Amino acid sequence: MSEQTNENHPASATWRIAGDAVQNCLDAGATEFVVCGGARNAAILEHLARLENAGTIRVWSHFEERSAAFFALGRTITTGRPCVVVTTSGTAAAELLPAVIEAFYQARPLIALTADRPAAARGSGAPQTIMQPGIFGPHAHHDPTTRWNGRCPLHINAELPEALDIPEPGEPDGPARPATPAIFSPQWEKPNVAELARWIRQPGLRGTIIAIGGLESDEREETWHFCNTLALPVVAEATSGLRESLNHLHLPDADHLLRHQQPSKILRLGDCPSGRFWRDLDDQPDVDVWSICRNGLRGLVRNANVIQGQVHRVLRALGDVAPLGDINDHLASRGRASSRIDEMLEAHPDSEPALIRALSRYAIFAGPLFLGNSMPIREWNLFAQTDAPAPEIRANRGANGIDGQLSTWLGATADDQAAWAIVGDLTALYDPAAAAILGQVERRQRVLAVINNNGGRIFTRLPRLNSLSQKAQNWLIHPTTADFAAFASLWGMRHHRISTQDDLDAFDPQVADATLLEITPCPRDTSAFWHAWDNRH
Repeated sequence: MSEQTNENHPASATWRIAGDAVQNCLDAGATEFVVCGGARNAAILEHLARLENAGTIRVWSHFEERSAAFFALGRTITTGRPCVVVTTSGTAAAELLPAVIEAFYQARPLIALTADRPAAARGSGAPQTIMQPGIFGPHAHHDPTTRWNGRCPLHINAELPEALDIPEPGEPDGPARPATPAIFSPQWEKPNVAELARWIRQPGLRGTIIAIGGLESDEREETWHFCNTLALPVVAEATSGLRESLNHLHLPDADHLLRHQQPSKILRLGDCPSGRFWRDLDDQPDVDVWSICRNGLRGLVRNANVIQGQVHRVLRALGDVAPLGDINDHLASRGRASSRIDEMLEAHPDSEPALIRALSRYAIFAGPLFLGNSMPIREWNLFAQTDAPAPEIRANRGANGIDGQLSTWLGATADDQAAWAIVGDLTALYDPAAAAILGQVERRQRVLAVINNNGGRIFTRLPRLNSLSQKAQNWLIHPTTADFAAFASLWGMRHHRISTQDDLDAFDPQVADATLLEITPCPRDTSAFWHAWDNRH
């Protein structure tokens, strides 16, 4: 149909513009869409319905845009391909911002397809009309004159007239191009590793530490061989997938050890580590830091060197490396550190860290595991078992916030049986709309473990906050008396409460349906544990 014909028939123009927007998503490599329906994006929804009926794409439906966007992020994490979240106009589009930011800092190809009113409506104050072009600022690619590289979110804003005339399938007004998703291939520049290679060969007076954050599955094998060849001490996050297989090199209490035995150099592979030792590097400019990561950001406020790229490809570009070894004898203390942790956990069996250790023994028999930010990921890294290989472990470590955690988990594990998540109570309360999509995902043996410790207890672990008044501290912690049995009922999940090790022994993770596992650690035991932990030598 000619452009002139479309101008004369705005109803047909709406259908064509919507089809072009969907086709742009397919051309970008998208195969999955998460739709939040509204009047403005009705034509887009109809295009998607026809494509799904043809078996071309997969569509998920949600009613809440913020949750839907994080669910879409979870799909991109698992599939490695773009997933599109589709909204109507107005503040519906603004709800996508948190997930877009998280995707930006994870370098994920999340696509936001937002329906909009025609440009002439902007600034008029008309209903559901806001300034949508460029709404995500620097966190998304939205310039149609330059090619999207697939390493950040993409925003497609479709300005749709009010009129809507849906043609019958096969009529000329349908999409002219074949509606087949393109192959997705993000663009990565060839890394220049000459300076990094020289840096690695120079061990430094106090030795070198390798810090491994979250890795993609295809980055792990090369990283494992690299670490074993260099034979350097390693601090491996659970999300690296190498915490257990590099246990012979792993420093089990890195924050404490590296505070007292500061290395000369740290090589970071993958996402930013969650440990305190990494944050402390901002105040230790004499420690030389290099990073290899997907987003190309140094992860520190102060200056540091960084190479953007896929970790395994950068390591391969380095070629053969020679063993360096533990010249500062960091590994000599790892046995003592592990024993000290075991003794403290045994002395306080119903503390939060001890229950995390016990829970980790059950989780190894599950499917993929998702760890919430704040305390869960830190406690897992410190206290989870290392004797057996862990399942696939993921976390949202882009912007490190608690927003959208349950939705991301459900998206990342939508097709997985026995998928687990471990989150804090405030994290669960922050994303209640997530469960609306439970009916569309695999529910069998799915476990949501909520650590109900009466608020954001991570703030009690930050020494710089001790000088605050009790009122200010309460505002930070936000104590809660939420009834998670009622939440489980609302979400259509079984409920099981764990307060002691014996309670956990009675838990059967093989139950058929989804379970909310509410973990209520003993406050006295937990306080005693952290007191012993803070005074260890």
